[in-house]
Amino acid sequence: MKNLHQLLKSNKLLVGAGAHDGISAILAERTGFDLIWASGFEIATSFGIPDASILTMTEHLERTNEMDRSVKLPVIADCDNGYGDSINAVNAIKQFERAGIAGVCLEDSLFPKRCSFYSGFQRYLASPKQHALKIRACKDAQKSNEFFLIARTEALIAGNDMSDALSRAEAYAQAGADAILVHSKQKDPDEIITFSKQWRMQTPLVAIPTTYDSFSAKQLHLLGYKIVIFANQGIRSAIKAIEDNLRLLISAGQASVLREKMVSIEDVSDLVNVNSMKLTEQKYSMPGEPNL
Repeated sequence: MKNLHQLLKSNKLLVGAGAHDGISAILAERTGFDLIWASGFEIATSFGIPDASILTMTEHLERTNEMDRSVKLPVIADCDNGYGDSINAVNAIKQFERAGIAGVCLEDSLFPKRCSFYSGFQRYLASPKQHALKIRACKDAQKSNEFFLIARTEALIAGNDMSDALSRAEAYAQAGADAILVHSKQKDPDEIITFSKQWRMQTPLVAIPTTYDSFSAKQLHLLGYKIVIFANQGIRSAIKAIEDNLRLLISAGQASVLREKMVSIEDVSDLVNVNSMKLTEQKYSMPGEPNL
């Protein structure tokens, strides 16, 4: 298990990238990110379904395991609201910790959740006390002090005021959360700035700059945010690139039109470490005989 507690002690900004499978995690590691966010949005989207508590905990865990096996970076699993009440959340904690995942994030929306950025949906939040008890139950259930639990408040997403967001975050920190993620869907960073200026506890802060996308990770760090996660840009970029290239392909009717717009087969082989497979085959297979 990769220890996020130790990484945070350096006071270095940790920047995470959203991923949804092994190859997207590999690309995040290769390009220099500090951690992987096993994004509920990205995973659901990759299944072709909404991010709305439709996938099971087992499906999320399988994908998160896939990412964790593929990289050396710590992986944080976006576990929505813990797949139900405190009993469900405790079970999830046990499963993800047993699998060697570095940490999870639990939000205070009620099951079934709706993606923070889907418009036109009513937002229902657990009471601060209810979610704090869920956080406490999960912290009591973990076996290792290294396991990292982020408590996320959707108060600002739901349209509640700043005092509610702060009081919720304080309750979750007091319940034992290792970090607090405050979420905002505003196009400017004003809510995120105000929250950090009024935050009085030592529990580190996490930000996900999806809508306030002109505000940099470095600026967030100067405000006191210790972890910044670009949670969904990977799959959104992939969707655009794939659709654009497929349009070119169907129009041209020949693969050469994409020659400069995609990586080579050799590049793919390098990403998935085909050379290691080749060396294993050479070392452990009998020459001239099928490897059965």
